[in-house]
Amino acid sequence: MAYQEGSIRKVKRLAGDTWMLRFRTDAPDGTRKERTLPIGLVSLFPKERDARREAQRLGLLTKINTEAEIGRIRFNSLASFYLEVDFSADAVRPKSANTIPIVKHYVMDYLVPRWGNDIAEDIKPFDIQKWLLSLHKDNGLAWTTVSKIRGIMHRTYKVGILHERVSKNPLLPVETRSKSNYRAIVITPAQTLAILEKLINPLHYALTLTCAATALRASEILALRWDDVLWNEGRIRISKRWAKGADGETKTEASDGYVPMHPLLSQHLQDWHQLSPHAKGKDFVFPSLTAEGKVPLNACSFVKDHLRVAAKASGVQIADGQRFGLHNLRHSLSNWLVNKGKVEPKTVQGLLRHSKIQTTLDLYTQEDSDETRAAQGAFLNAVGLQGRTIQ
Repeated sequence: MAYQEGSIRKVKRLAGDTWMLRFRTDAPDGTRKERTLPIGLVSLFPKERDARREAQRLGLLTKINTEAEIGRIRFNSLASFYLEVDFSADAVRPKSANTIPIVKHYVMDYLVPRWGNDIAEDIKPFDIQKWLLSLHKDNGLAWTTVSKIRGIMHRTYKVGILHERVSKNPLLPVETRSKSNYRAIVITPAQTLAILEKLINPLHYALTLTCAATALRASEILALRWDDVLWNEGRIRISKRWAKGADGETKTEASDGYVPMHPLLSQHLQDWHQLSPHAKGKDFVFPSLTAEGKVPLNACSFVKDHLRVAAKASGVQIADGQRFGLHNLRHSLSNWLVNKGKVEPKTVQGLLRHSKIQTTLDLYTQEDSDETRAAQGAFLNAVGLQGRTIQ
């Protein structure tokens, strides 16, 4: 198609009369299709020549002559556009600091190497289906990982359709399996107590106990400040998580809320509060002592050097390379409450702050109520903490 400058016309919009740049593109079937791009309000650019200058300033003339605008965008360009648009500060669904590098990894290390040079609209669903199957069979990727890659590719096309880069999504009929073969190591209350007794450092003891009793995610528990511990209300406020060396938003909307704090847990946290060298309201509840409390404890180092060691010494069977960390305490609490404590699943869902009860039931076996606090207390009593203090 020859270079085009497009034409400009006024269109009525809710925001007011708007200048639109009209141009044509070649569709995959060989037909010509008219498209438009907004330039700006007529109230801001009263004359057509003003609108033309604004279109040039915005780079719209270059844009309508690019591959992207004529419906023949290659997948690598579509993927780059997705990463730019869906990860910006203005995105409708902003991504967390933990999510961004993971998604970029899947896009740049899997999607682009395989599909980058293909015209996005020419990629066939069955070819995608065969490739995803090969990722599992030949590359050894777990189905949950393959499912994530499919989801990201689907989202890439969805964003492309929204911004009129492509007109169809070949991922719609493509299927994968998403059930994980992973089975978390679940420990008993007796094993929890044995682990606690082997953690001689009061910081490590308090961290492990709090995680075991509240089922907080590692990123959430590390972000806690003493101001978040509401002693008089018997609960702990969860409003952020620690990621990439800074506070970030909670994992989900359901995660933003409170977890109960039974009097037994409260007493042990008060013991730690008195011992901690960083006990001001804005200080981290579980600080890095080597960093003088400026950042929280490093969870990976703690798990590797202390928690796993204490668990193995307590008889927990952990094979080399097998995952075991603070998240296992979350699984263990959920499992005990549902299967041994006979607590209503809805109560357990509130304690774990899952948005869907199916997540609680499928993977782990925001209410703040007496029922959840009593359930937590039953667990702490089963651990054997009645009458104990942090020394």
